[in-house]
Amino acid sequence: MSKSPSGVYSSAKPDDIQQSHSKSVTTEPNAPATLDQEPIDTSKVDAQEIQYIKAMSEQLYQIGSQYSILSQIAWEPAVKENFFKHQCQKLPVVTYPEFKADALFDKLQSCRKQLAGSQFDGWLKRHMDTIENTLHLLCSINTPQFIDYSKALYGYPKAYLKDEKSTSLALANQLIKLITPMKKMDLGEPPPACILASTVAEEMHKATAQFGELAPRIQIVDSLSANALAGSEKVSIRRNACFTDRDVHQLIEHEINIHVATLLNGKQPGNAKLLGLSHAGSTKTQEGLAIFAELITGSMDLDRFSRLAYRVSAIQMALDGADFIEVYRYFYELTQSADQSFENTRRVFRGAPLTGGHAFTKDIVYLDGLLRVHSFLRATVMAEKSYLIPLLFAGRMDIDDLPDVVALKSIDLCQNAKYLPDWVKDRRFLFSYLSFSTFLNTVNMQQVNQHYSDMLTKL
Repeated sequence: MSKSPSGVYSSAKPDDIQQSHSKSVTTEPNAPATLDQEPIDTSKVDAQEIQYIKAMSEQLYQIGSQYSILSQIAWEPAVKENFFKHQCQKLPVVTYPEFKADALFDKLQSCRKQLAGSQFDGWLKRHMDTIENTLHLLCSINTPQFIDYSKALYGYPKAYLKDEKSTSLALANQLIKLITPMKKMDLGEPPPACILASTVAEEMHKATAQFGELAPRIQIVDSLSANALAGSEKVSIRRNACFTDRDVHQLIEHEINIHVATLLNGKQPGNAKLLGLSHAGSTKTQEGLAIFAELITGSMDLDRFSRLAYRVSAIQMALDGADFIEVYRYFYELTQSADQSFENTRRVFRGAPLTGGHAFTKDIVYLDGLLRVHSFLRATVMAEKSYLIPLLFAGRMDIDDLPDVVALKSIDLCQNAKYLPDWVKDRRFLFSYLSFSTFLNTVNMQQVNQHYSDMLTKL
């Protein structure tokens, strides 16, 4: 990890991040606990330290719950209307509400001063760093500094992943190369259909019945940063969005059974409050779980998978200098859908200047997160510690925070997950899949693959 000229810490090399004159954080955001960090000895945690953890967690929750990144960078419907009114030839004009963060910065600084040498201070500091970088991100909306904090929070396409060899961009390009020929094949899909938001809302109502009185309200709205967004109190669906049959299943598995469920689990009485906070530090794990859920339940399709890859490529295009119109044309060539192309491009540029060289990099986390989650789940089975899997759903967390969460559980500050997706409740298929996936990694299939490849070339 290295520090940029702006003071933002990232896995990037210093010359990869643009210089910023914004306030700088003083510690490394989203940094996981290191392997050489001493395990938390909960036998030494007394009642006073438990009260300290609860109080600090409560304070940070109160700060972090005062804003929503996606709400703050949302676009009004008129932006899209005007873009098409000008035949997609004029850069959109986007205005954002002013974000005032002085009071929140002061409260966060107060929290830093209260750190008292607890074994849990590393976990608390990582949340502080995420909150601080998020506040800087929101204060720098539509400025050149926005990209610095976006990179620090979410990463960027050319940053190295856990293996220190791969990048999100390389993986996206590899996936695109693999999927593109398949999209020309007969996949047996039903005729195209447009499922309306009202129908999706009805299915969402059924899916949220499991939460009883805690079920979030379902609302259809005119403006939204995605086709659908879910929180613990409400699920919003964009009125003019057009959904396919697979979209509905994906939304239920992704938004309801992962995002809503983990947030409600984290908000259970007795938990450290931070487990119930939706924050950028948990985004890779959350989206990784959600995409894995789509795969393991058979809800994923090639269009969805390719969109995830195309967005990574588009983010890199924007960082390389492509403006909004150029990225829109890239998506239009791929989809031949003006509406979908605009929405995909909006996701790339929301919060950032539209003139090129800037982007909101959140959409790189889906593929990266999927690989992390898949690798973690396989590792739990191989290490015979699969009992940890449900704990990943006990609240909002990064996978690398799991040692801290295990310790929180042992001192009764993390309750068992109340709401789990079916594939986690009944893990027979999950373990069968993970066992087979692990088995394949131990077998050299090169000669076998070549044999069948040779055979198929003759047919």
